Amino acid sequence: MPELAEVSRIVHFIRQHLVGKTLSKVSTQNDDIVYGKVGTSGSEFQQAIEGKKVVGAGQQGKYFWIAMSSPPHPVMHFGMTGWLKIRNTDTYYYRTDKPEDKEWPPKYWKFLLETDGDLKTEAAFVDPRRLARIRLVDCPAEEIRKYSPLKENGPDPVADKEAVSESWLGDKLKSKKVPIKALLLDQANISGIGNWMGDEILYHARIHPEQYSNSLNDDQIKKLHFSLHYVCSTSVDLLADSEKFPEDWLFNHRWGKGKKNTPSVLPNGERITFLTVGGRTSAVVPSMQKKTGPVTKGASGEDTSDMPSNSKRKRAAVPKEESDSEAKGEASKSKKTAPKPPAKQPVKSEENEEEKSTDLGRRRSTRLRK
Repeated sequence: MPELAEVSRIVHFIRQHLVGKTLSKVSTQNDDIVYGKVGTSGSEFQQAIEGKKVVGAGQQGKYFWIAMSSPPHPVMHFGMTGWLKIRNTDTYYYRTDKPEDKEWPPKYWKFLLETDGDLKTEAAFVDPRRLARIRLVDCPAEEIRKYSPLKENGPDPVADKEAVSESWLGDKLKSKKVPIKALLLDQANISGIGNWMGDEILYHARIHPEQYSNSLNDDQIKKLHFSLHYVCSTSVDLLADSEKFPEDWLFNHRWGKGKKNTPSVLPNGERITFLTVGGRTSAVVPSMQKKTGPVTKGASGEDTSDMPSNSKRKRAAVPKEESDSEAKGEASKSKKTAPKPPAKQPVKSEENEEEKSTDLGRRRSTRLRK
């Protein structure tokens, strides 16, 4: 799932290629899930933005929007596999050599945009798994964050840097008794942090992901606050291009590099293990991330670091990921009305589909080192 840094990358390209231009042609697919789940349709989306000028773009965590010359405005979430392609522009944050990623219009497109003028820009929103969401928000552009779904989510650590202060973070941690990794992934607390960013933040803070949030001492809170802003701001500044990430980041060594049955290790020889925390796979360096307080009961201590690696540039399964607060609400509603499934059969829902993938192995949604 695209996280804070990856979404920031696409906002950068929207501002570079679409802002200031008029959308002369908009084509849509009437997808009753991608559009319909959030109360609109492809045809309504087309009618709302065709012929209008793009005047800006913004982001709050994993949500982003395109500000039009008049309301309503598209507000989007990529889900697990969504992305915005711009023709003849490298918007991807992972390297791909597949022919289908070069074709136009691309496969699995949900809308196509074309601007006017001599230098036309063509853009396409794609989503193979249909877990993305495209909606219209009818309000002044500068007030988008005051409306659903953004108002239900926590502050963005980059856009709202001053709000995410050390004292604010300390109060948030002390108010909840949950594994710290789970707290970071909950979009109602902080917007934009996903699996790899959460692991990176905890690694730099030297905090174990299973430890309860309310057990962290003042020194740990201070380190966590610094690490949170360091990882988020650095990855955003680098447009999520992992080839430019600092060499000492956990990210560079966690993706099962090496031969089969060879554990993932840091350059200094420290071993990387994998634990299941709150249903998510977490990369952790036990020798550096010590448990200094109570941890969640029944936490999985499974070490899957000996998993086989994938070959270069292959797209691995998308990591297990947290869903936003809205998706959780949808899942909750569906549980109330859905019939009880047969024994040992998991309830199928949009959220469950999102969580089927695994974080083990190379991550699909980043630029991989050669």
